Amino acid sequence: MPQRLTAEERTQALADLSGWAPSPGRDAITKDFKFKDFSQAFGFISRVALAAEKLDYHPEWSNVYNRVIITLSTHECGGLSQLDLKLAHMIDTFGA
Repeated sequence: MPQRLTAEERTQALADLSGWAPSPGRDAITKDFKFKDFSQAFGFISRVALAAEKLDYHPEWSNVYNRVIITLSTHECGGLSQLDLKLAHMIDTFGA
């Protein structure tokens, strides 16, 4: 079972991630991605879905036209874990 990050680990993780921010009222991180159009946003969602499936992970996200908002938190441990950080780094390689 994934272990929840300590406050120190969480602070360091956010320093290492570009554009990810704490989610208000939750032990989670969120990032807002904007694309040229819906097609690019949908392609990005597809890449994220395939990466998440390989990790047996299910991120929260919303999509409206060219905007995708992703929130990461590991439900099994009730907060942010190394699994969230791993997926966040993978997502960042897909670009926006």
